Amino acid sequence: MTTRTIRVGLIGAGGIAGAHVNGYLANPDVVTLVAVADPVAENAERRAEAAGAETYSDYLDMIANADIDAVDICLPHHLHKDAIVAAAAAGKHILCEKPLCLTPEEAAEVTEAVERAGVTLMCAHNQLFAPAVAKARELIDAGVIGRVFEVRTTDSFYNDFNPENMGWRATAKTSGGGELIDTGYHPSYLLMHLAGAAPTEVAAMLSTHRLTFMEGEDSAQVLVRFENGVVGTITTSWAYTPTANTERFSAVGELGSLYSDGTTLHYRVRGGETATVELPKGDEFAAEIRHFATSLIGGTRPLHTHVEGIDVLGIILAAYESGRSGAIAPVVRPGALTSAV
Repeated sequence: MTTRTIRVGLIGAGGIAGAHVNGYLANPDVVTLVAVADPVAENAERRAEAAGAETYSDYLDMIANADIDAVDICLPHHLHKDAIVAAAAAGKHILCEKPLCLTPEEAAEVTEAVERAGVTLMCAHNQLFAPAVAKARELIDAGVIGRVFEVRTTDSFYNDFNPENMGWRATAKTSGGGELIDTGYHPSYLLMHLAGAAPTEVAAMLSTHRLTFMEGEDSAQVLVRFENGVVGTITTSWAYTPTANTERFSAVGELGSLYSDGTTLHYRVRGGETATVELPKGDEFAAEIRHFATSLIGGTRPLHTHVEGIDVLGIILAAYESGRSGAIAPVVRPGALTSAV
């Protein structure tokens, strides 16, 4: 176990990087942000200022010269794989924003690089650290609702993207697809986490209801079967705000059920009354950053490594295949260890 804080270099200083910087500032006892790399100097300086970090225009320069133990990748989707491979080759641990990468070939390359180097890669799946999600998984693990039969997740909102402000997300080559591989990635990893197993097959219907200027879908409905028999449903969209009674996630099992709007959690055992769980307020990103740092300090496995990241990518790529073919598509996990969640 190390006696010093984990020293991190941030790669990419765009929008999501701000939440990550706040996460570092909230955990000074275990982690320190010491460097920020971004080709746009103004962005790098803005993120670095709060932490007193040094700045670089090139992340390869930062990896080679900064005194860091790990990197935090907050780049556009299509740039993730190269940054992961470069960091692993330098022996740096990795926290990577979603999606882990974009293709089966990239997934195999990421797996080989990380496992050859013996470094830890944690997927930045922030919603797993919401108090309602953590408590739901605790109740499921304790057997409160018995063997789980079905799970559902929803992540939909009215997105005000337009051709002028959508940037790299408008093009499938840089985003990897449409809404499903972007915002839809969150309910996909959450579904897998609640199901408690790796995915095996997927059926999907993809739609473009409103954002017709973008490549790819703006909405998706996805069915997933998991190795343990659980069946999951994902609804996700940039086209609309869901109805007020739509749960963020739910699970039903042989003994009862649970559901949440994302902040509160309710569960009911068959024949009993619905119970509401009192939950603390929490910052998902601060909890995520702390989990990454303490995993490295203690030498423990993070909640979701590259293994789970590739399984989530498998769900999404199978959904795209199902959308194209109109048939159920198998989940392919090239190069990944096939352990359950």
